[in-house]
Formats: sequence, C-alpha cells, structure tokens
Amino acid sequence: MEAAIIVTYRCNARCHMCNTWKYPTKPEEEITVEHMEKLPNGLGAINITGGELFLRKDIEDIVGVLSRKTKRIEISTNGYFTDRIVNIARKYRNITIRVSLGGLPKIGDEVIGIKDGFDHGLRTILELKELKIKDIGIAITISEENVKSLMDIYYLAKAMGVELATAVAHNSFYFHKSDNRMNDTDPAIEEFRRLVKEFLESSRIKHWFRAYFNYGLIKFINGERRLLPCSAGTDLFFLDPYGEVYPCNVMKESMGNLKEKSFDEIWDGQRAREVREKVENCPSNCWMVGTAGPAMKHRMWKPAFWILRNKFRLLFGGDIVCD
Repeated sequence: MEAAIIVTYRCNARCHMCNTWKYPTKPEEEITVEHMEKLPNGLGAINITGGELFLRKDIEDIVGVLSRKTKRIEISTNGYFTDRIVNIARKYRNITIRVSLGGLPKIGDEVIGIKDGFDHGLRTILELKELKIKDIGIAITISEENVKSLMDIYYLAKAMGVELATAVAHNSFYFHKSDNRMNDTDPAIEEFRRLVKEFLESSRIKHWFRAYFNYGLIKFINGERRLLPCSAGTDLFFLDPYGEVYPCNVMKESMGNLKEKSFDEIWDGQRAREVREKVENCPSNCWMVGTAGPAMKHRMWKPAFWILRNKFRLLFGGDIVCD
C-alpha cells in the first residue's frame, strides 16, 4: 500500500492549472507529526507534497517520522527553498526528490507563477546532484499553456542525468479546478507520442514502463477510458492537511479523520468499505501516477505486453501503437 501525505495547502506558487494556493490551510489546522505517527509501518512508498511542503517549519520532523514508515520517501516540491531542501537531502540521503518546472524559464515561470522559479528549481537540482543524491527528477504538468515544453524538459532532464515525471492537468477538489481541459488536443498528443517513443528506445527498463504511463496520458487527453482499473482506497490513500483520509486526490469521499480515530479504525471501518464501492464506479477516468502506478504494479503483464509489442514495432521500422 502506498500513501500521499499532503502536509499543507499553503503554497508560494500560483500555478495556472491548480488553485490550491487560493485556499491555504492555517498552520494550527494542519496535521502534526503526532498524527503521522498513527500511520501504519511498512508502507510501500510515501509521497510528501502540498501546497509547497517546505513552507512547514517542522518538515524535517515530518520526514523523520515518515521515513520510519517506508523504505521510499518521495518529496514533490517546486524547488524554491533550495537550502531547506538540501538540508533534508543531506540528512536523508536515500530520499527521492521531484522538482516541478513548468517549462524553460519564460514559459515555466508564467505557468508556475513564481518569479525566477525556473532558476530556483534548477539550482536545487544542481545542488542535489553535487550532494550525489541518487534519485532526483524534474516533474512537469502539461496544459495548453506549456504543451510545447514537454520535449524541452525531457531533453533537459536527459542532459542532466535526472529522471522525468509527467502529468496532464486534471480537475479535482484538491486542485479546486473544474475547467482544466485542452481545446486543441492534437499538439499534446503529438508531443506525448514523441516522448513515448523516446522512452521505449531507452536502454532502461524503468523508462519502458514510463512509456506505458505516458501512453495512458494520451488516452486521458483523448477522453478515452483509463488503461487499468483504479484501486484507490485499497492500494493507496491520500491524507490531507486536516487529517482526512481519502482514497485519492480526485474523489472527495473521506474514510475518516486521523485526528479523531486510529488508522486501523478508519481503514477497516464501514465508511471505508462504502468509499471503496464508490471507487469501483468512479466516473473521473483520471490517469495520475498516484493511482496509475499501483495499478501498473498489480497488473504488470498488461504494460509488459504493450511494451514488447511496441518495441518490436520500433525494431522493425514501425511506429508506436496508441489505439
């Protein structure tokens, strides 16, 4: 089971595709390390994010508690607070860090809404590389505003020797958005097809599965059914800053509040069972790594078959199949 821990809705960014910054939590409302101690041990992976998590003054304590709950901690940040990020990485050297960039400097700063945001993010990545942190990456969320930046950021990540995490702008209660959509889908589909091909031609197996994930984003952009069934609320959960345990960051159906109950009471309770039934009939059709990743792991043969099929097609001069 995996977890996404949203430690704050405060944010210094003003992203076009996300209005979380308009609805910040107050520090005194946010879950504490004592609440996080109630989470189960042995989690497969924990993603810590926000808002911008480095606005919390106790973020080092939070990472310390959660690092005992899992072998893999991933931090998602806009990279603005370089010194704070580097200090965490220096202490927890096996940490995974993804720095969000909206594109190259001009368009990136416009999309993220931070003056010199690209410069701050890039500086953070460079200092993490100097520390020899092994799992560093750039994250980019694609919308109509920055669709032509996808391959630019891919080549930047490749040149720097860091990972690339991709997403497409979604609508959800978490983002306070209901109008994220692409009126002209052709440019985005073309860019993602290029990226899928690049990943498939890589020598790294991890990249082949990223090709499949990005193939799923093509399906999402086209408004097609998601590639794999969602197991939110079973294989993962989403903990918000107020202590509410949700199945994911799209379905606003709380299973219970961690400030009021133990995790086991929430997870094994009647309300959780009702929410899982709703997940089975969820109309959102989203495709984000939080829910797509566990689905791919549990049905490994499906992406593996797709990968083999398309690698053979490329080997014999064909093109990738996105049918």
